Amino acid sequence: MPMSESLIVERPSDDIVVLRLNRPQVRNALNLEVRAGLAEKVTQYGAEKAVRCLIVAGSDVVFAAGADIGEMAEADPVEVMSRNVQKYWRAIMDCPKPLIAAVEGYALGGGLELALCADIIIAGEGAKLGLPEVKVGILPGAGGTQKLARLVGRHRAMLLIMTGRMFGAAEALGMGVVSEVAPTGQALQRALEVAREIAAMPPISIMQIKEIVNAGLNASLDTALMLERKAFQLQFATRDQKEGMRAFLEKRKPKFEGQ
Repeated sequence: MPMSESLIVERPSDDIVVLRLNRPQVRNALNLEVRAGLAEKVTQYGAEKAVRCLIVAGSDVVFAAGADIGEMAEADPVEVMSRNVQKYWRAIMDCPKPLIAAVEGYALGGGLELALCADIIIAGEGAKLGLPEVKVGILPGAGGTQKLARLVGRHRAMLLIMTGRMFGAAEALGMGVVSEVAPTGQALQRALEVAREIAAMPPISIMQIKEIVNAGLNASLDTALMLERKAFQLQFATRDQKEGMRAFLEKRKPKFEGQ
């Protein structure tokens, strides 16, 4: 299901969609076309009832080596502002369905920021991550400074962002930047396995989990616990809750339908 040469859509099953970056000549650099295409497809498939999980991937060599510097080098502040690039990232972050990033090779700058939009990041052992924007005279502008600091803490984030140095998959796992490390070349395969596992769960519960975890991180603990409590209570209005608990009592595998 090709969309264009730079973004390929694959459907390994009815309930899983893979969005694959395909600009090997520039190490999958994120130009405006790719960003807009990703936002469009994430929005489209996130609204499709049959879809239960999405995966964003690059190649076996590179996830995305950053933004397309050629589009930025001579831009002025008004031009950069008018591009309103944040709308594309917001569309990806607002996807109601689980989103997994399968990272092989380099995930740098905007590439790492794209991965950080995902709910789960599976990195190959040989992956190299980082926010090197400072080395070209700018700073991360698509959430990198804020998301990394929240994940690894202020002091470590300052070191990584101010030096622009890369770090490997094992270090990323230890810092909490990635969810899991897979053997090199198997990040996408592992992401598909996780996606199938999630796709077998009750869709309403999965969407509520994503919503309350994300909302709770920016709220007080009391407010976050209230959000969790209300979401928990809401599950008892679903058919999937009845199916899940009956299946447990009857010692059979449940079949969740998202109702």
